Amino acid sequence: MKRENKGLKNEGKRAKMKRILNFSAGPSALPLEVLERAREELLSFNGIGASVMEISHRSKIFFQVFEKAKNGIKEVMDLPENYEVLFISGGASLQFAMIPMNFLKKKACYVVTGAWSFKAMKEAEKFKEFQGKNSKLEILRAYSSEPDFSVIPLPSEIEIDKQADYVHYCSNETIDGVEFDYDLEAGEIPVICDASSSIMSKRIDVSKYSMIYAGAQKNLGPSGITIVLMRKELLELCNLKLPTLLSYKSFSENNSMPNTPNTWGIYLIGLMCDWIKEKGGLEKIEEVNRKKAELVYKEIDSSDGFYRGRAKPNARSRMNVTFALPSKDLEEQFCVEAKRLGMDGLKGHRSVGGIRVSLYNAITLEDVAKLVEFMRDFRLKKS
Repeated sequence: MKRENKGLKNEGKRAKMKRILNFSAGPSALPLEVLERAREELLSFNGIGASVMEISHRSKIFFQVFEKAKNGIKEVMDLPENYEVLFISGGASLQFAMIPMNFLKKKACYVVTGAWSFKAMKEAEKFKEFQGKNSKLEILRAYSSEPDFSVIPLPSEIEIDKQADYVHYCSNETIDGVEFDYDLEAGEIPVICDASSSIMSKRIDVSKYSMIYAGAQKNLGPSGITIVLMRKELLELCNLKLPTLLSYKSFSENNSMPNTPNTWGIYLIGLMCDWIKEKGGLEKIEEVNRKKAELVYKEIDSSDGFYRGRAKPNARSRMNVTFALPSKDLEEQFCVEAKRLGMDGLKGHRSVGGIRVSLYNAITLEDVAKLVEFMRDFRLKKS
């Protein structure tokens, strides 16, 4: 009888639970529908009496989960037949090292437009240093906006060495709030894109890229799992002397399982793909994301300078809106008062300060309207 009462008490707690409006840059908000589905299946997936986290990654049951996630990505992104879908643990930052390890033979070009593309380039430089003083490898900046990081270059401003093994860029910089509004093209040179914070936020032509990678914790699922979309021809250029877990070739040949994968992360990615399809696919997702960003930027632009955008207008990100207030004290008050109203995750990255509003797929238009109303009220009270 006591156990029954305890259960009823817990049900009451769940009924009273109130979720925040989570504008965090990552790990970020997940759709409530996805979380509820995962909760329903947490203890017993498909009635098997065990969680996805508890079953063998070699089992037939998990193979179905794996294929669901992989095929979901292919369908949602309209992936060409000559592309592999790989699931790799370690986050997108691991790719910063794996890319030069696998593909750098002579030269690599990096387009540096923010903190993450800068870090990717620095990891390539570390790989060069690891080769020793006599290394002939070259790490080149095809473009750099450092230290401003508030602009996106015109295609004509990017200088790509014709002998480069690849060119790397980040389509959306979460810290600085700048986003490419075009696909970088480099002729015959492989283009590799870090799309961690823009993946599945809009429709892109995957065929223009040799490799796209993305940490899942923005638009696709939980942290700790990265998806890699790779043209099969690029796989043939991999360094064959690498340790197993640092080789893209190894992940391809072992169906993303040279070791035990992040089973829970892969499961949630499958649910996220279902959710995107239910919402109308990437065309509808892109339309909503554009409207969300427009609402916030309109409030910034009409604030008579109270809110000052970090990114130049033609470089503004739709995923991460960054701005400053007249003082750090006001920025602190902004975050405190927003949190009191149930809106969290608005503090800017520690390296740049200010405010950052992340508008990933799970954030709704209604959520953004509430935030903009708060921004307007806060400005009127404090200005």
